[in-house]
Formats: sequence, C-alpha cells, structure tokens
Amino acid sequence: MQTSRPANISNFFIAGINYKKTDAVTRGKLAVNNEQYAQLLSIAPANKVDSFFILSTCNRTEIYGFADDAAQLIDLLCSKTAGNKNTFAQLAYVKQGNYAVEHLFHVGAGLDSQILGDYEIIGQLKHAVKFARERGFINCFLDRLVGCVLQTSKIIKNDTRLSGGTVSVSFAAVQYIKGFCAQIAGKKILLVGTGKIGRNTCKNMVDYLGTTNITLINRSENKAAELANELGLQCAPMSALAACIADADIILSATNAEQPTILSEYVQNNGDKLIIDLSVPHNVDPLVKQLPGVTLVNVDDLSRLKDQTLQRREAEAPKAKMIIAEQLTSFMDWYQMRKNAPALHAIKTKLNEISAGQNAVAKVSGVCPLIKIEEKIQRVINGIANKMRAQNQQGCHYIEAINEFMGAG
Repeated sequence: MQTSRPANISNFFIAGINYKKTDAVTRGKLAVNNEQYAQLLSIAPANKVDSFFILSTCNRTEIYGFADDAAQLIDLLCSKTAGNKNTFAQLAYVKQGNYAVEHLFHVGAGLDSQILGDYEIIGQLKHAVKFARERGFINCFLDRLVGCVLQTSKIIKNDTRLSGGTVSVSFAAVQYIKGFCAQIAGKKILLVGTGKIGRNTCKNMVDYLGTTNITLINRSENKAAELANELGLQCAPMSALAACIADADIILSATNAEQPTILSEYVQNNGDKLIIDLSVPHNVDPLVKQLPGVTLVNVDDLSRLKDQTLQRREAEAPKAKMIIAEQLTSFMDWYQMRKNAPALHAIKTKLNEISAGQNAVAKVSGVCPLIKIEEKIQRVINGIANKMRAQNQQGCHYIEAINEFMGAG
C-alpha cells in the first residue's frame, strides 16, 4: 500500500509497555506474534494508520507510528492481543515527536533493555521493521529513522563496551544453571524451542557448560535436527515431549506458543527438576511451581542477575548516550531539511523565473552574465538552506533569497 500521511514529527508516537512496570504474565497477554502482526497490518488502513511498526519481545510490546494521537495506535495494537486496551493504557508510556525518536535510539542501543546492552534487540527490531516494510507500512521517515538507529547501535557496539562480555537472557539462563547445579556432568538437559533465543541458549550451554547431553525438541522437527547436527546433540519429535520432560533433569522452554507446552502432569512425580521458562507468554503451566522438588525460573527472575559484566556495561552507558546525542542531532538535521524542501523548491522555482527574465534582457542588450545562472541560483539556495537549518525558520527566507539573488554578482 502507499502511505499518505505527511511525515510531520509532531504526529509520530510510541506507545508501549515493558518490564519496568509489567510482569511477564501481563506482557504475555499484550504480546504480538507474527500472525497477530499480519492481522494488525491488514486492518490498519481502516483505522487510518498507514505508517507504523510493532516491536514485541519478551521484555516489551511497543507500537511506533504516525497518528492523530497515541490512543489511535493503542486501539489498533490491542484489537488483536489477548489483553485489553484499558490495561495497556494504564501501564503504557507514551512519547511524541522528538521524545519518541530519542526513545527508539535508546531501545536500539540496548540502554532500555532489561539486561543493559542486550544486543539481541537489534535483530528483533530489524525483523519488526522488515515485516511492516514488506507490507508497505514503512514511510520515508521511519525508514531513515530506523537506519540511523541501526547505524548508531553499530557505532556504540564498536566504540564502547556497552555490549561487552556475554550477557543476555539466554546467557543468564546458563549462568543460573551453573550456580544451581554443582555438577553438570551426567545431567540430562531438554531444550524445547529452537528459534533465535533457543539457538542462542543452546550454543551458550554447549560453550559454557561443557556438555552435549542436550536433547532438542521443536514443532518444526527439521530445525531441531539441523541444530542438533551442527552442535553434536540429540533431537526428538514433539510427540516425545512428555517422555523427554519426565527423563530430563534440566528443562528450558523457548517457544512462542500461546498456551503452555510444559504441563504439570508431564513433570509431576518424575523427580527433582530445574525448569527455566524463557518464553513470553509463559510456556510452563503455573501449577508446576507448586510441585515438590521442582524449581521454576522465568525471564524476570533471570534478569535480576547482576555480575561484573553488567557493572562494566553501566560504566559505558554515558558514552553510549553521547553517541546517541550526536546521531540524534544528525537525524533531526535531515528531518529539518526534508521539512524545508517544499519551501526551497518554491524559492528555486521563483529564482529560475527571475533568471529567465534576466536572460531575455541580457540577450537584447548583448550583455554576458559574469556568473552562470545555474551556479548563482545554487549558491543562493545552499545559503538559504543553511540558514533554515540553523534558525529553524522558513517564511522570512523567501524574500531574502530573492534579494540575495538580485544583488549577487
């Protein structure tokens, strides 16, 4: 589809919830999977929303886009979630214009992540925007903004240690296992779900736990088989899930299923177990927590882990914010010049009209201009553009440009 709303920054909003005010259960109800995302994009035009994208991860659900007001975006978002818009509105943060732009820069840098500097957000942001772009909902403003955010994130990653070390939810899970189990050798590990988080968790377990006694299960069995072959692990079909859960000592869930996959009857009376739920919505039956000998941990529990790596990252945050400030200024310069483009075009058109008259007079009188008209006009336009950028004004420059042109040698 073709977007129609002018990209006026005052109409740009972000409305979202995240881990700061909501628990994983609430976030799960307001999460948006790909099917829901596609439905939202399909109904957006009828809701008079034509330029937007949704970022939904285990830690946040945010909608970025152009609207008359933020409520318009919230209504659209919540029309396809398990939660309701009243709950979302009560818990949401809403930012507009420059503040919404700055928020996305902070999110992309990992400054707003539950684990500071978590670089996985970049892949999630790319996916969210690509999904909307392929369906025609990313206008020029959003395209440029996201490009700047991705570039800024790259600079921060290269020039600071904000993402230094190996800290993420998936790595925090491995650290928790190491602290919980003194002896990993001989422990049977089951990982359910081999999407991005599952893959990262699996690779971290192989690298940092030093074990390959891991069985993988995924709804798409070929994905589990490919990862198992790559890392020298075992895989099993989804039909064997209950038996594998009963046999495992450590179970990790990283699926995007809307309903629990790991049920209490699979766990009950099958010995002591550590179960780590990396999914949002939760993928482990809440009753599991009540079973004797079972320890259940979720993403919120993992994100409370602090270590020296996180302390080092916190020391790098001021540097990251300085980089963001510089890049944000560059983006706003681009936006300001794009906003001024119609005025500059009008000025250039008028100067071309004046120059045409001057050329006619010159031909009659036989006088040759000392400077090419095209160069003269461009020089004036460049000067006016710079003044517009510096002074953030438009109207007064129209007459000024004509006077400068007429007086230029």
